Parts: sequence; structure tokens; C-alpha cells
Amino acid sequence: MTRLTLTRPDDFHLHLRDGAMLAGIAPETARDFARAIIMPNLVPPVVTGAQAAAYRERIAAALPGSDFTPLMTLYLTETTDPADVVAAHKAGIIAAVKLYPAGATTNSASGVRDFDKVRPVFDAMAEAGVPLCLHGEVTDAEIDIFDREAVFIDRVLDPIRRANPGLRVIMEHVTTKDAVEYVRANPKGLGATITTHHLIINRNNLLVGGMRPHYFCLPVAKRELHRQALVEAAISGDARFFLGTDSAPHSDDRKECECCAAGCFTATNTMPLLAQVFEREGALDKLEGFTAHHGADFYGLPRNATTITLEKQAEPVRFPAKIQTGAGPVTVFEPGFDVHWKVVG
Repeated sequence: MTRLTLTRPDDFHLHLRDGAMLAGIAPETARDFARAIIMPNLVPPVVTGAQAAAYRERIAAALPGSDFTPLMTLYLTETTDPADVVAAHKAGIIAAVKLYPAGATTNSASGVRDFDKVRPVFDAMAEAGVPLCLHGEVTDAEIDIFDREAVFIDRVLDPIRRANPGLRVIMEHVTTKDAVEYVRANPKGLGATITTHHLIINRNNLLVGGMRPHYFCLPVAKRELHRQALVEAAISGDARFFLGTDSAPHSDDRKECECCAAGCFTATNTMPLLAQVFEREGALDKLEGFTAHHGADFYGLPRNATTITLEKQAEPVRFPAKIQTGAGPVTVFEPGFDVHWKVVG
């Protein structure tokens, strides 16, 4: 197969930032994707429906003439008003609420520390059908960073779901075999996004031969057996697994420094990279479901009516090494292997 036409994909986990960075990198997603779930961890975070509506307007202003649709989220805090969440969802302002454990990742200081304080929000969300997206890691200093996802499932996620069985939950950017197995064991109301980069790199790519800051993300890449579990889930056709790139731009000065920011920027080349990965696994026929059908179905959205076409090139495709923005250059994710697929329409 050398030509592939798919339903236009959606990205169910995306960072667009704000200001000059937003203006510089938003077109990289809008070129290929119809919609994206937009993360609310700005500074200050997007915590009310009014703030989400204003942020949506800023995204639209950065993409004049584009048919891209941002799907907004609210940042859950211990003072979130359940009524505001429900009203914003009913008005079509937000598609979901995002839970960050405090201190888990970039701009998560305002996240949740005491989960009992947000249970009224969960109750209201379950009743109103508002999905919960969550960053699934504990932040206890004594828990090894490579174990934090597995511990979160046992200590936080499972109790939340038992207390609120009607709550629809998306485990975002899963990175472990443990998470894949948990999703498969709990078929009702639970989905999971998988990133482009976690299908490609393991912790050796990050650490062997020197620290590679542009492969540093949170949750951090894990052992090869976990990467293999993610690939198997992505190509399985299981509708509970779908694409959320977690494409997270940082200017090079924030990545190439003593204490670098977490995030891989994959918006520019995600679809060619995924085509290469799925072809390598003999599963190109499953790419459309993973990128365009499963996520829309889980969120109760109509599947996109438009399409995207990729062609396989005889020579390796060259992607830009960096995207220049008013906030500084952003390095594009380098997979470490030749990519022969290119989006042509």
C-alpha cells in the first residue's frame, strides 16, 4: 500500500499554550487535524467556563480561516464550582474537565492534593455526562518516577471510579502495561489516549549515551516491554484506545538547560510517524480507527466528514527540525528512524 485515505483525525490531548507560542505552533496541528482536546494548564490555568470561552477565542484568532475546532477543558482545582462545570458543558464551551495531581507535570501547581475536596465536582460531572481527563501519576517523593502511573491506578483512579461508577474517564497518555491491562479489565466508561512519542521511544532513548531533553516528557517513557504493550493496544482495534498526542511545545532554551521542561512536540509529523509505526506492525488498516473514530465515539462526537491522504515516498521524508515562533524555536520530535509517509492532502 502506497496511498492511504483516512477520516480526518482528531487529537484528544494537545497543548497549544498561549500568546506568541500559540500563534507559532497552532497551525502545525490545524494542518492535519480537525479537532483537538485542548489542555488548560496555562499560567494562570483555565478554571472557569468564561476563561475557557476566552481561550477558545484566542485559539480561533491564531488560526484565521481555519476549519480546526478546539475542544476546551477546565482545569480542576479544589475550589472548582460544580455548577460552573455543568453549565459550561451544557453550553458547549467545554468538552471535559482535566485533573492534574498537584506537582505532576508542567504548570500543575494548582492541581488537586485532597481528592475528597473534588468529589462534589465528580458527582455533578457523572450526573451531567461530563468526561474526566486525568494525568495518571502520584507525586509522592518516595514513589519511583517509573512506578507513579501504576500506583496512581491503585491509589487514586480505582477509588474514584468505584465511588462514581457513572463518571466517564479518560486515562491520558498511558505509558505502562499496567494501564493497558486496567483499561481492558474495566470496559465500562473508561478510555485511554496514547501518544505518538510513547509508541516510539522507551527510556533507553531518553538516557543511553547521554540525556536527550527533547525526549523528556511526563509521564516519562518507560521500559521497552511497556512501549510494546502500548503499540499492541494502539493497533488492536480496541475502541477504548485512541490518539492523544500530548504534543507539548517548549522553546529550545527551556528544553536545552540544566533543568529542562517536560514535553515532546509531535504536532508537525504525528500522522506520518503513526503511519510508519502501524505499517511496521502490519496494521495500517487500524490507523483510521485509532486516529479518527475511537476518540470521537468515546466523547460522543460525530466522526469527521472530511478526509486526509498520506502517500508513501521512495525516499525518506524530511521534516523541519524546528518550528520558529515568537516565543523562540521549538524542536520537532525526531523518531530515530526513516519515515516514508507524507501527508499530501
